[in-house]
Amino acid sequence: MDPTQLLRGVLDLAVLAVLDRADGYGYEVLRGLRAAGLEEVGDASVYGTLRRLYNAGLLTSYVVPSEEGPHRKYYSLNAHGRDRLTESTKAWRAFAGTMEGLVGG
Repeated sequence: MDPTQLLRGVLDLAVLAVLDRADGYGYEVLRGLRAAGLEEVGDASVYGTLRRLYNAGLLTSYVVPSEEGPHRKYYSLNAHGRDRLTESTKAWRAFAGTMEGLVGG
């Protein structure tokens, strides 16, 4: 099975989980996902997910000036984002447990 198909269904949860650890700008979130083992995730998918989560009211953002390059737009979870992360984590664990029961053994 193509891992990118599986990733599409859980990218929101993965991005929220990365931002729960620390605020981050787009490329930093991408690196966090890849460092966690999601090497297949694409740049455009992460940036699009950040915009969508922000537009849904789950993230806040702020700009940090940089002397070495363009200013960076950082994202952080707000209260709604933390609630969504909690709900999505519960749903993911229930789904993963069901699948493990089906294919695990």
